[in-house]
Amino acid sequence: QVQLVESGGGLVQAGASLRLSCAASGRTFSTYAMGWFRQAPGKEREFVAYMASGDDNTYYTDSVKGRFTISRDNAKNTLYLQMNSLKPEDTAVYYCARRAPYLLGSRRYYYPGEYDYWGQGTQVTVSA
Repeated sequence: QVQLVESGGGLVQAGASLRLSCAASGRTFSTYAMGWFRQAPGKEREFVAYMASGDDNTYYTDSVKGRFTISRDNAKNTLYLQMNSLKPEDTAVYYCARRAPYLLGSRRYYYPGEYDYWGQGTQVTVSA
């Protein structure tokens, strides 16, 4: 069983920065491939960023490239999402998730169905 707990959300003005954290349980966090997703009201959950295990390769959805950075601290069992130059369209509940180990050979890291554990989410609201 893996538990994920997000924190760091809040209400900010456009152009501000936030850093989200995702604390994970378990002694093998370094082997987890992790992702960040978000869901705005009335919309489907969408992929934001992904970090592979081992080589730590990262991938981002186009709308956040150059503004968001995913990172991890394996010693602290924590995943981060640094969000800079926030825009009102970034407003959503942000979730971290662990990619199912048996699906790591797939290239569909952007697909929510490939993740087996999810946090409860943290609200990010960006005002204009």
